[in-house]
Amino acid sequence: MGISGHYDAIIIGAGAAGLYCAALAGQRGRRVLLIDHNDTPGAKILISGGGRCNFTNIGAAHDNFISVNPHFAKSALSRHTPADFIALVDRHGIAWHEKTLGQLFCDGSAKQIVAMLLAECAVGGVSLAFGASASVEHRDGQFHVNDATAPALVLATGGLSIPKLGATPFAYDTARRFGLKIVEPRPALVPLTLSGDEALFATLSGVATDVVARANKGSFREAALFTHRGLSGPAILQISSYWRNGDAVEIDFLPDLAPGWLRAAKRKDPRSTLRRTLASHLPARLAETLADQLALSSEFANVPDRALDAAEARLADWRFTPNGSEGFAKAEVTIGGISTAELSSQTMESKRAPGLFAIGEAVDVTGWLGGYNFQWAWSSAFAAAQAL
Repeated sequence: MGISGHYDAIIIGAGAAGLYCAALAGQRGRRVLLIDHNDTPGAKILISGGGRCNFTNIGAAHDNFISVNPHFAKSALSRHTPADFIALVDRHGIAWHEKTLGQLFCDGSAKQIVAMLLAECAVGGVSLAFGASASVEHRDGQFHVNDATAPALVLATGGLSIPKLGATPFAYDTARRFGLKIVEPRPALVPLTLSGDEALFATLSGVATDVVARANKGSFREAALFTHRGLSGPAILQISSYWRNGDAVEIDFLPDLAPGWLRAAKRKDPRSTLRRTLASHLPARLAETLADQLALSSEFANVPDRALDAAEARLADWRFTPNGSEGFAKAEVTIGGISTAELSSQTMESKRAPGLFAIGEAVDVTGWLGGYNFQWAWSSAFAAAQAL
């Protein structure tokens, strides 16, 4: 269909937040036009969770999100909760399961979530325009998008992550035109890269182990994975949202072992070695590399206790200094975006440009790995839809 006519609201971006906002506003009796430059909606939904869509996290709360204003997400998250979205999924008969750490996935396919959202849009009588570029202007109290007009415009085009799916800076560029400030966007939930002396760990490509990873104020216990380029796995993706260039990432390789465990291992078997002892707790290739780096090859009987203490301390706080990340191409989300200082936390409406709203990943609210970013999409979309 062409982009023309008068509407109560025009929503640009048919991802999770845009689809949901359009459906909810349409069902409130609003005339809604939903536009996307992709030919099909929900591109990131379809690839998420290995194609099964990690559509929410049952424990989602404001402290699972990163923002310049850590309190901004409270209002939206409290008014539209994981239970509210689960109720919709259940109503559509979509089977789901909890994987780990409160993460909910479809039993079948992410396509079911997109189909559900499109069905909800149909119930709301939403007009759809896919495969259409949008040109935005504002005059006479109306937003003009091509030949369509509305008193309200919702930016739901996301951030810069995964450009091959159509990510662009559209939301940021449009927000700037209306005077809104942008918090510097950068890749988040992204693998980190190593170089120089640390590049030797590339020989461990494919090796994973359970660790505690720390950077700045972030700390996560999950699996870390060595890759040919550096570090990945859930623990690293999580910590990447807190990491900044030049920072170290601290890894505790043996978080379950009590202080003094190496001295205890020496007392139990003085003829054992660090490599053999580490191999009883870690993958063999990793144990060998760490033991070589610590330069303790002698039997325990020949190693002073203070040297064992030093090795134990380093294994609990092994510091890698990444030289970068794999960038927006591999980042699951974008951290930063339209400043929350510019928006109402109740409605997601701009404070300086009445009628302009921003929701989802376009806003400076970024969730942890595990369904949190989808929940922010649903919750922020609900907040805006109630105000349209």
